[in-house]
Amino acid sequence: MKPSQIVKATFSEILSSALSIAADLGRVLILFWQVVTLAFRPPFRFGELMRQLDFLGVQSVALIVFTGAFTGMVSALQTYNGVSRFGAHSMVGATVALGLTRELGPVLSSLMIIGRTVSSMAAEIGTMRTTQQIDALRSMAINPVHYLIVPRVIAMILVLPVLSIFFSFSGMVGAYFMSMHSLGIDESTFMTGIKAYLSLEDITHGLFKSLVFGLVISLIGCSEGYYSPLGARGVARATTTSVVTSSVMVLIIDYFMTALMFAPST
Repeated sequence: MKPSQIVKATFSEILSSALSIAADLGRVLILFWQVVTLAFRPPFRFGELMRQLDFLGVQSVALIVFTGAFTGMVSALQTYNGVSRFGAHSMVGATVALGLTRELGPVLSSLMIIGRTVSSMAAEIGTMRTTQQIDALRSMAINPVHYLIVPRVIAMILVLPVLSIFFSFSGMVGAYFMSMHSLGIDESTFMTGIKAYLSLEDITHGLFKSLVFGLVISLIGCSEGYYSPLGARGVARATTTSVVTSSVMVLIIDYFMTALMFAPST
């Protein structure tokens, strides 16, 4: 292949990817506007909302607590290995608590929920599209966005901050037991560091991150399913794309939110 052909093919691929990203972003923004306008319009589907709260939240608690506990233990061990070189053992509790509430709790709980529930959102809605259930809703004068997507988005926004709290708390409990029984740090030293350095502002910033993550990942999951190509291959592609895109967006948004919230003052 000639160099000019390679350049042309590369440029064509980049342009195609850029147009695809722009189209996906446009669909998500349109869906976001529809959700905002329909969320406060009757009929209010509380039954579907409760079902989604149970699926997205209650059934995810065990996974979040288990993951959070081991994350906290690993964080305590790694922090201890770092600060022990400077004799700052008393900072283990504070460092782990700040890391969990500011960063690890919101981000890792979001990534776990993406793998467990966002993929199922895309698969379920994509299957309904393939089997023409969405067309059936329209034929009965039921807005499919109002019926299918609004409850899922609201439920995700409500449950993800709560799951982030469970993640951070179980992580601190895991770090506490690791510090007490394996690292030789007494209870008062561990708790004093947390009380001295962990503030309400750190907690609220972490919860706000979770709220934004919940909105973004639910919109991406629902959008990929709602606009997925017909057929089994289309549903599989929508499921994979929803997980990858949601995970990448969580990390990108986390950087910008962290830069805004915790930027050092000059």
